[in-house]
Amino acid sequence: MPLTHTRDLFAKALKGKYALGAFNVNNMELVQAIVEACEEEKAPLILQISRGARQYAKPVYLKKLIEAAVSLSNIPIAVHLDHGDTFELCQECIDEGFTSVMIDASHEPFAKNVEVCKRVVDYAHQHDCVVEGELGQLVGAQFDEGEAGGGFSHGGHYTHPEEAVKFVQLSGVDSLAVAIGNSHGAYKFKGEQHLDLERLKAIKKALLEAGLGDYPLVLHGASSVPKDLVEEINQFGGKLGTDTAGVPEPDIEVARRSGVTKVNIDTDLRLAMTAGIRKAFAENAKEFDPRKYLAPARTRVKELVRHKVRDVLCCAGHAFD
Repeated sequence: MPLTHTRDLFAKALKGKYALGAFNVNNMELVQAIVEACEEEKAPLILQISRGARQYAKPVYLKKLIEAAVSLSNIPIAVHLDHGDTFELCQECIDEGFTSVMIDASHEPFAKNVEVCKRVVDYAHQHDCVVEGELGQLVGAQFDEGEAGGGFSHGGHYTHPEEAVKFVQLSGVDSLAVAIGNSHGAYKFKGEQHLDLERLKAIKKALLEAGLGDYPLVLHGASSVPKDLVEEINQFGGKLGTDTAGVPEPDIEVARRSGVTKVNIDTDLRLAMTAGIRKAFAENAKEFDPRKYLAPARTRVKELVRHKVRDVLCCAGHAFD
């Protein structure tokens, strides 16, 4: 099956009241685990590639890995640039055949954000590619953690419904990532905190009343940071501490029912893979064959993805809608 456009996936997800999992990839094991899980669960899929992933694995390697996955799979798969930070990077990915790109100028003033997004939209739409923008700013690393120039927001600021309407109208973006208390990384919250779901509903309502229809919203920083994975990592030599915290999965479920169509998941994948590797090393300290510790790590990622698409996003069984 050829690569799919997110516009097609979004339309079906909005109608079916489920959300699409957008999983970040940067190596073979992640691609295999995610695609196999979604294939078995018959779930449509968005594979995300960040600038950091492109720098780490090189674009041609990632492209060939995804081509292999698509050739072996029957489910619809879209390929998306996550947190593109320049027009040039978005243009490069569009020219490489990405079916979706995100341009993130959310750290810029409103007018500049609109200007940058509209430039990407104009180019993308000429090349049959869709565009995700972002309004508001999440707490945490704004691009891929550790990247030079990525920036880190300590306070962030929430998306306002009225500004969301104006932003979509002026920029022409096809979907919008919103800030409603979500956060990047494994240390999202201090204490017991939740998403501002009433704000999410207000954004969705404002877009509908402005004549923009059942507009697709995106949730970044939506990993739940499972405590069992954190505890396992720490049990086998990790030092993540006890203050890790993610978005509660019940909040994600409500967000899905309230109009979030795409949910980004990256940190949870890293935790699952790290837990698998640390456990393998702890149980066999003499092991040096990468296959012997990457295989169980891949299995842990696959289990996590199956849980997400089946029990949280509820997109399992919808691959052929």
